[in-house]
Amino acid sequence: MAYDDLRSFLRALEREGDLKRIKVEVDPYLEIGEIVDRVQKAKGPALLFENVKGSSMPLAMNVFGTERRLAKALGLKSPDDISEKIAGLLRPELPQGFTGFRDAFGKLASMAHVPPRNVKDAPVQEVVLTGDDVDLDRLPALFTWPLDGGSFFNLGLTHTKDPDTGIRNLGLYRLQRHDKRTIGMHWQIHKDSRNHAAVAARRGEKLPVAIAFGCPPAVTYAATAPLPGDIDEYLFAGFVAGERVRMVDCKTVPLQVPADAEVVLEGWLEPGEMLPEGPFGDHTGFYTPQEPFPALRIDCVTMRRRPLLQSIVVGRPPTEDGPLGKFTERFFLPLLKVIIPDIVDYDLPEAGGFHNCVIVSIDKKYPKHAQKVMHAIWGAHMMSLTKLIIVVDSDCDVHDYHEVAWRAFGNVDYSRDLTVVEGPVDHLDHASYQQFWGGKAGIDATRKLPEEGYTRDGGWPEMVSSDPATAERVTRRWKEYGL
Repeated sequence: MAYDDLRSFLRALEREGDLKRIKVEVDPYLEIGEIVDRVQKAKGPALLFENVKGSSMPLAMNVFGTERRLAKALGLKSPDDISEKIAGLLRPELPQGFTGFRDAFGKLASMAHVPPRNVKDAPVQEVVLTGDDVDLDRLPALFTWPLDGGSFFNLGLTHTKDPDTGIRNLGLYRLQRHDKRTIGMHWQIHKDSRNHAAVAARRGEKLPVAIAFGCPPAVTYAATAPLPGDIDEYLFAGFVAGERVRMVDCKTVPLQVPADAEVVLEGWLEPGEMLPEGPFGDHTGFYTPQEPFPALRIDCVTMRRRPLLQSIVVGRPPTEDGPLGKFTERFFLPLLKVIIPDIVDYDLPEAGGFHNCVIVSIDKKYPKHAQKVMHAIWGAHMMSLTKLIIVVDSDCDVHDYHEVAWRAFGNVDYSRDLTVVEGPVDHLDHASYQQFWGGKAGIDATRKLPEEGYTRDGGWPEMVSSDPATAERVTRRWKEYGL
């Protein structure tokens, strides 16, 4: 089973020697970021900073910094555990598209261990601060990179709901601390919370917002998953964790938050309230520029009696984003196969930020099959933001980048096998010549068929490989050779 809250998981990591307590005073201005970036790139332990300058709250960092730790947090041996459960769920009825995806998850509502359950008493509401007692300076926000525009909370889980439908959304967005009562909401153009704010503004209403820190690990993971807007992240969190998430009503806004979180901020977003946000050294490895984003006034803070905060450091990969992205890649393979059944396997390289590049293998059956798959990916929900698609044959291991490069470098006539299109790109993309859309490319690195115009004598050549009988004999005699 997954861990019920953050602190129980940290205790488990400490028992295993996979958590390091930093007892000396450390500065959230640049110093913590430098420490964490070095540790996470070395695949080091989770960190608990007990003495953060300017704050009485301990700060947990690099908690999900390795795939082993993230699997442990979610109660899994590997992400394939959930992939197999999802595949089994979808397989009997073969639902089509995201409607089928939604319906399949909807079936889980009858399973007692999945839907969230409401409670009245919650650890996260042991302390309640309102009005002038609200002081965000008490929370350790990070100034991570030299050209950042201020201090940020990087792992606050933002809760909103659609004013028209009442459907809630759980999202992960960076939060700039403007002053002791105000934070900037970096809601990118493709995000559901931004749409909720737009609907509220159109109706002339304030939008209720709640931001939770230090949530149960399955909830934190669910906030990072690119789920369609009408799928409840808490249903998904319960599915991943194998148990229901405990939820409690907020004190001042009509929303619910995890009862076992560490800290919650509550406020109402006024239509049109904007402040300059950024620059910020983002997960792209580049600074994103300053732009106007909604400014949320915090009216209430609830917390545990002795709370701790959790955050992450993003920047040039590898970072803590890596394990989170890889788990999403594995979890969503069976769902992607429902939408695009041609796919055998796929890989989202961390170096591509998990959305800039997709490597996909197919069992090629007809001319231009690879191009069909490219366009299907560009039409599949958030996969539409993909900038580069590399299609290889099913006998290629998409996770072996050397093998993929060998195919892409050697199997391609770039005058014929390169597809270039235009379409939406990520809000944070700095390479597109204008914001929000740009050029994309697909590389067909599969074997070419005569029907595709490959008419050279003998057809597509065979790959070099060992004689099976000889290879088996050499393996059997290897010790004899003294090698």
